[in-house]
Amino acid sequence: MWKYTWIPIILTIISLQTSFTKPESTIHYSPTVMKSTCPSPDPTLNHRPIIGIVSHPGDGASGRLSNATNASYIAASYVKFVESAGARVIPLIYNEPITNLQAKLSLVNGVLFTGGWSKSGLYFDVIEGIFKQVLKKNDEGEHFPLLAICLGFELLTMIISKNNNILEDFSASDQASTLQFMRNINLEETLFQRFPPELIAKLSTECLVMQNHKYGISPETFQGNTELCSFFKILTTSADQNGKVYVSTVQSESYPVTAVQWHPEKNAFEWGSSEIPHSDDAIQVTQHVANFFVSEARKSLNRPPAEQVLANLIYNYSPTYCGTAGKGFDEVYIFSETETIARL
Repeated sequence: MWKYTWIPIILTIISLQTSFTKPESTIHYSPTVMKSTCPSPDPTLNHRPIIGIVSHPGDGASGRLSNATNASYIAASYVKFVESAGARVIPLIYNEPITNLQAKLSLVNGVLFTGGWSKSGLYFDVIEGIFKQVLKKNDEGEHFPLLAICLGFELLTMIISKNNNILEDFSASDQASTLQFMRNINLEETLFQRFPPELIAKLSTECLVMQNHKYGISPETFQGNTELCSFFKILTTSADQNGKVYVSTVQSESYPVTAVQWHPEKNAFEWGSSEIPHSDDAIQVTQHVANFFVSEARKSLNRPPAEQVLANLIYNYSPTYCGTAGKGFDEVYIFSETETIARL
């Protein structure tokens, strides 16, 4: 009988093994191949937009990088600003032959005027000429946006008012500031249309935008000029270091043209000043402005030949690091007229 004494032990072992065995999965996979449900991109929009950025005289570093008389530059922060919203850049070299500029304008879906200091001579003439081209393109039915930043704002003020002496002195160099929205202003279809309400509120109470200018225009002077009032509506004002108020954001009533006295690109892409705001909210400001501008460029139906675009993209040039000076721009693209002609 001793051999039957193993039966309870064997049954116990079998019971334990069964209790630790994982149940079979009840998930059944269908052999049918699932088709993609991703919707097609909106065919009425251009999902490969190109922005033309106009270069400014000099090297962007007070001659430390190049003292060539024909040198011009674009701060890399403007390029990164545009790229962050899903567009590519073609540099519009201000002192290259006009035929080259015209050819490049036919390749882009919008234009950006940068900050700087030049308000006369060839540079002024080229900015004025391109601005007229922007208006013409829109008048002919092509949606063609323009974003003018700092100096660009000032130049448009001079051009539209037909008064080269309309600008006033302000103390807003290297200053973070707020934006004060005009009372009862409708922000739909403006630069601020995608800003969350809480960020709009913070813009009025926190210093989330970077100013760096010595000139501007007061609301009183602006509103006293018929040409400016008929072309632009004021969205915001700001105050300089002495509390003097100036117009800081305007948008055209009839064209996709926006001008800001402040620098939306600096928050995310420049580090040469300790005054530049880099908070999460400040970075959102940069991104929302970039998104708005590029979204306007996507409405352009201009589809230039790919090979012409590739031959003129800013990727054909290399940026120069100049941040070792601890001030100014971190990186700049430097151009010379002869180099530009050779590339085209």
